[in-house]
Amino acid sequence: MSKQSASRKTTVALAGDAPRPSRIRREPPPLEKPKSLRAYPTTERETWMVAIGVLLFGIAIAVIIFGISEYTK
Repeated sequence: MSKQSASRKTTVALAGDAPRPSRIRREPPPLEKPKSLRAYPTTERETWMVAIGVLLFGIAIAVIIFGISEYTK
């Protein structure tokens, strides 16, 4: 085993006369109320816009497929 160094620092007395105050929170934080979520009804205009968008996207994909198939003949 190795020897201890002669220049060792002295130990500190940790037990003091007055007890340290506790840092533990005594009361838990208040609970947050859950927020109520409400879904708003979709309007007729939004429904039509979604339907038109899906239809146009489908047509665009079909045109791209037919256009590529013409070059592969």
